[in-house]
Amino acid sequence: MPGPRRRRGVPDEPPPGRRRGRTKPKKSRTKKIVLWTGGSMAFVLVAVTAAGYLYLKHLEGNVQTTDVGDAAKSSFSKDDAFNILIIGTDKRTGAGNEGYGDKGSVGHADTNILLHVSKDRTNATALSIPRDLIVDVPDCETKQADGSKKVIGGSQNVRFNTSLGQGGRDAGCTMRTVKAVTGISPDHFMMADFNAVKTLTSAVDGVTVCVGKAVNDPDSHLKLPKGESTLEGEQALAFLRTRHSFGNQGDLDRIKVQQQFLGALSRKMTSSDTLTNPKKLLDLAEAATKALTVDTGIGKVSTLKDVALELKKVPPKNITFTTVPVIDNPAEKVHATVVVNQTTAPQVFSMIKDDVSFTAVKQEKKKEKAAVAARLKGSRSAASDVRVDIYNGGAPSGAAQETLSWLQNTEGVTKSSQLGNAGKTLSKTTLEYSPDQADQARKLADLMGLPAAQMKPGKSEKNAQGLPAIVLTLGKDFKGAGEPLTTPSKAPENIQKATADKQVCST
Repeated sequence: MPGPRRRRGVPDEPPPGRRRGRTKPKKSRTKKIVLWTGGSMAFVLVAVTAAGYLYLKHLEGNVQTTDVGDAAKSSFSKDDAFNILIIGTDKRTGAGNEGYGDKGSVGHADTNILLHVSKDRTNATALSIPRDLIVDVPDCETKQADGSKKVIGGSQNVRFNTSLGQGGRDAGCTMRTVKAVTGISPDHFMMADFNAVKTLTSAVDGVTVCVGKAVNDPDSHLKLPKGESTLEGEQALAFLRTRHSFGNQGDLDRIKVQQQFLGALSRKMTSSDTLTNPKKLLDLAEAATKALTVDTGIGKVSTLKDVALELKKVPPKNITFTTVPVIDNPAEKVHATVVVNQTTAPQVFSMIKDDVSFTAVKQEKKKEKAAVAARLKGSRSAASDVRVDIYNGGAPSGAAQETLSWLQNTEGVTKSSQLGNAGKTLSKTTLEYSPDQADQARKLADLMGLPAAQMKPGKSEKNAQGLPAIVLTLGKDFKGAGEPLTTPSKAPENIQKATADKQVCST
């Protein structure tokens, strides 16, 4: 193909001295602004992300951790119910705390609250444990500063507060003592000293409390007019420490005051005034992380954040404060200590252990409970007509054989057999059956004292004779052959109880 024609009058080369250069296209002002802004924004984002990471690591450095071994879980689960033991020590460390009495204290378990948060996050229970409760502290393994392990021997008939600090006991010893007393296993612990009260209340600009009469306590240095007052710092600590201003001037009435205060603090921390104020949030983050000692399972700030977010899902009206039911220690003439009330306390412990709310919950949950309860409605077979296979799914060794002997020899369930271990571990005993075996399942549930929620319709298997048999799998809740497994549906009428959403006046 011929090349393009040259136009007339246009030379092949430019004249000497006037060489034509290549001209770069000019960028518009708008494009320049976009490029500079985009580059700056990217830099800012990187800087903010780096700063956020560094601040998170800074907060993490504030938190102290204690390795309590298998007394605590190795991690936190956002999908399960959880129990956190909150411990307030009487250790007089920190600026301004030397003047309080017992300044040489090793740090006993002065204030103790077992916080249970339900699996569905509709409710939570904060169970206070009196420091003067007489208990048996079990042997506990502790980790020493050099990494070695030391078993600290237990003590019988001693105050609960000696489960920490005494003889070198750590928070794991207190967790083990809680389990021994209540049957409830704490998953994690959080421990704070006097400074925590002062710094946390100052971070939220004070907590509002109410007293039914004017207070002037020379021991704790608490002075308050009748009615509402906003407390922070030293005043807040004095409010929690006073024992001579309310009720019968004992520790049980002080516990009620502490519960009132914690309810008010939780309302203040979750109020819009706090959550929408960046400075308060930063102050609160600093104060909370510096105040806490926790187990290694929740030692990261990100994990503590997860714990806080899960707790925030619980409506304040369904957060119940209560106290271990106790009676005066009959072994003392002057009642300075208390013991567990064996009439009402087991019901309280059972409700917490089995994730039962102490308050009314959502209507949907009520409907669900009604549907579950319907499983027990209907006819019952004769005991001699019940065919059941028994497995051990987490109960003590020999439980399946023990249950078999009891059913056959005491209750007349002769068509029963035990088939050893289930191959799975269950926290609760279950009874599985098909719809046409419902009358047999109801009879067995009656005999076992089994809650309707633990009956699982829709499944069964064949026994050794090839006949359909319902399946009873004994779980960790198994208490012994003939011991009912029914969980209380509500708390005893005469226990001390309050909710986090209401302000009450201490008297």
